[in-house]
Amino acid sequence: MIDLLVAGGGPAGLATAMHAARAGLSVEVREPRAGAIDKACGEGLMPAAVARLARLGVDPPGRDLRGIRYLAGAATAEAAFPGSPGRGVRRVALHAALLAAVAAAGVRIEPRAVGAVRQDDGAVLVDGTPARYLVAADGLHSPLRRSLGLDAPSRGPRRYGLRRHVGVPPWTDMVEVHWARHAEAYVTPVGEDEVGVAILTTRRLPYDRHLAAFPQLRERLCGEPTSTVRGAGPLRQSARARVAGRVLLVGDAGGYVDALTGEGISLALAQAEAAVAALAAGRPQDYEVRWRHIVRRYRLLTEALLRAASAPPTRRALVPVAHALPAVFSAAVAELGRP
Repeated sequence: MIDLLVAGGGPAGLATAMHAARAGLSVEVREPRAGAIDKACGEGLMPAAVARLARLGVDPPGRDLRGIRYLAGAATAEAAFPGSPGRGVRRVALHAALLAAVAAAGVRIEPRAVGAVRQDDGAVLVDGTPARYLVAADGLHSPLRRSLGLDAPSRGPRRYGLRRHVGVPPWTDMVEVHWARHAEAYVTPVGEDEVGVAILTTRRLPYDRHLAAFPQLRERLCGEPTSTVRGAGPLRQSARARVAGRVLLVGDAGGYVDALTGEGISLALAQAEAAVAALAAGRPQDYEVRWRHIVRRYRLLTEALLRAASAPPTRRALVPVAHALPAVFSAAVAELGRP
């Protein structure tokens, strides 16, 4: 019987497997899709994510990110990360780097999905295969979260994300967040001649219709698209708990608020480490408390920004206020930059 079976071979699942291997646990990953998988993702790694990847020996190629800039018409506000830079990384490049590291660690990836899960006091039976523990890292709309009865209703507006790349040299070393009436556009440098443009919105319209709301940005995007449009959503997902007996939820499977602050990968990496620490100690129940500690700051900041962005008067005032109060904006960016 292996110690840990991980359902899902994305960044959260692969990081979990690497931490487990380092802790001396026998581990197997199950993922039905082969190779590096592209997904709708803002692709801006916050400094904490870069640091956590480095501790795993993972150094994906990309462009350093110095900070964050907000733009709305003529109003701008920007702030630098206080310590090390973040990094703009194509999702497929990040996934490929993690796959290489997992292979080097000797972790086996089984090319199939997890189906039936049963558990008792001593083991989890995953499609008939026994394991001491199971980590569900199967994404935003986690089938395992649902099958375990851990899905919870999500309140608030239903937001969606769309992303496409454009072949144009980056004009900044910051993540730019362009604000329009009904959407935000997140521009991330990911290569010498490429940027990713992710749009977050409550409105379900074609990508180019959304982009038309950002005329200044559209003028800058003079190159040809280098990828197709990918979408995700609704982004807000809730779970009743992150621990169900011998099963732990890691990454987006454990619940998600919004991509507005760009901390998804950083949180997933921190949760992977915390989950394995709890399992190595034989105390899976400890993970719930640790998970709440990891996401507390992110949830407070994200919920505050979402509340401000959901009402037209405060949405219009967000960038002018950030410009008028640079110390406040810098403090918020510093929160994103710290581990």
